[in-house]
Amino acid sequence: MLTPEQVDVLRSQFLTAKYTIDEVIERLGEAGQEGLGRNSTIPALDVLGDATDPQATLIRLWPLQQEVALADVRAAVDVPMLAGAGILLVTGDRVRALVDIRPYGSPDDGASGWIVSDLTPGLDQVTTRTRPDYVLGVSPASTSLAQMTMRTPVGSALDLGTGCGVQSLHLARHADHVVATDINPRALELAALTAALNQVDVDIRDGSLYEPVAGERFDLIVTNPPYVMSPPTSDGERLVYREGSFSGDGLVEAVVKGAPEHLNPGGSLEVLCNWAILEGQPWEERVAGWAEGSGCDVWVVERERLDIYNYIEVWLTDAGLAGSPEWKSRYLEWIDYFKGLGIVGVGMGWIILTRAERTTPDVQVESWPHAIAQPVGAALAEHQACVTNSLLGDEEILAQNWKLAEHVSQETLGEAGAADPQHIVLRSASGLRRAMEVDTVLGGVLGTCDGDLSLGQITDAIAMLLEADAAAVRAEVLPKVRQALRDGMLVAA
Repeated sequence: MLTPEQVDVLRSQFLTAKYTIDEVIERLGEAGQEGLGRNSTIPALDVLGDATDPQATLIRLWPLQQEVALADVRAAVDVPMLAGAGILLVTGDRVRALVDIRPYGSPDDGASGWIVSDLTPGLDQVTTRTRPDYVLGVSPASTSLAQMTMRTPVGSALDLGTGCGVQSLHLARHADHVVATDINPRALELAALTAALNQVDVDIRDGSLYEPVAGERFDLIVTNPPYVMSPPTSDGERLVYREGSFSGDGLVEAVVKGAPEHLNPGGSLEVLCNWAILEGQPWEERVAGWAEGSGCDVWVVERERLDIYNYIEVWLTDAGLAGSPEWKSRYLEWIDYFKGLGIVGVGMGWIILTRAERTTPDVQVESWPHAIAQPVGAALAEHQACVTNSLLGDEEILAQNWKLAEHVSQETLGEAGAADPQHIVLRSASGLRRAMEVDTVLGGVLGTCDGDLSLGQITDAIAMLLEADAAAVRAEVLPKVRQALRDGMLVAA
């Protein structure tokens, strides 16, 4: 699309025009930014007013997708160079973008720069049909995946189904070597430009699933695969960025089942995805079953669930079919497809597979629709150590010194004016923000865990204070201590 020399020129022009994330956000202000979040350009256009400086011109051209005067664009970037690369289209004395290039920022890991993708559909309520090889830009799903990605430094990482390349931009901050794959040639082209603009070294490969990395292993694999469960269509109609050629959630199943042979010991797969809820079959057993026999730990978290009608409407609208003559016929087609497969709902969340090398793999499946602390990646990275602590033998747990994690606070609930609270709750401000209600005994034990004494010494002291049997106190608190360890609320001193 652009030569390395041309990319350097474009990057320099962006910097000169102050077309960077912080400066663009400052220019548009809160109202302009919120308007774009609603797919409305009018607030931002109102903020820019009649300004024709290079920064305003580039904001109009790309994030706002406006036609701009040729003379103004020439003052900001090399128009012949970008037109020749198919990025801009010049018609008379007007210019419009054919490809989206917009500033991107991530304050928590510093992965800032520019993202190259196709233009945002649906701006200002103008619905357009999505092209089959459409390359999605930064979306709520890609942001969620970036936030849940473990940021632990690793030797190698795989961005499976890279799309516009935004995950590779993040991975390059903490991985020595990044491989990005996609089945969509257009996505590979735009992801390569994303990497080049940001001066990030990414090994980009063409191919489906794990075919491009046959025989290779990684410390971390991240993916937000095309998981939309839509009726089969011809390749010309299938939206590659969101729809695979598998039946139901077969693509996600293939991603999970194929991962173990591509993970180094201790390596993890993180998948943001959907899965089918089948009539008469526990979804927990079915999804966890994809990892059965792999020898890997599996952690499945359902964050949301939709009935089939809500699900169908979301994705028909995403395809640009809202208000079109095809809406009803396609809707009915999806209903028949789901009924044929026995799908009665769709779960949305994440699946994490880890080669923990345990004798007996740990399996944890749960629904957690509650608010979480973002970015959650650091807490997910700590999960393996938390699980290991929770699986220690009773004597090992009692012999060690533990302490409440710094992010844990105590809440008391009760009637106004009452001498004592009715409920005492320990709550984490990190990760999934879990909470645990404690009684007098457990509260006394955990409250004393400050790293100075072993758990056994603490339980014996509490038993003596309460004039209770020490063995009974240990038996009472150990299961709840294990849960506190698993949840990361209690950590090694």
